[in-house]
Amino acid sequence: MITKTININSLDKIETFVDIINKFNGRFDLVSGCSIVNAKSIMAIFSLDISRPVYLYIYNEESAEHVTKALAEFEVNALQIQEQLLA
Repeated sequence: MITKTININSLDKIETFVDIINKFNGRFDLVSGCSIVNAKSIMAIFSLDISRPVYLYIYNEESAEHVTKALAEFEVNALQIQEQLLA
């Protein structure tokens, strides 16, 4: 399993994210706090606190590189996370 930290803090970002992630086979989950939802479900994503970065779990390690490249615009680095937590 591969874990990425992503930012999907707007409706446009969520729609784009779901469109991209649905192009890939396999299981993907989003985690925010103690909530885990199917990353391919736009309705499930709306149940998360998207004001902060969330974790994307990629279970198929064979396609992880392709998924990571396709979702690069959403990925958050450690400095960005720290800035958001301090804001």
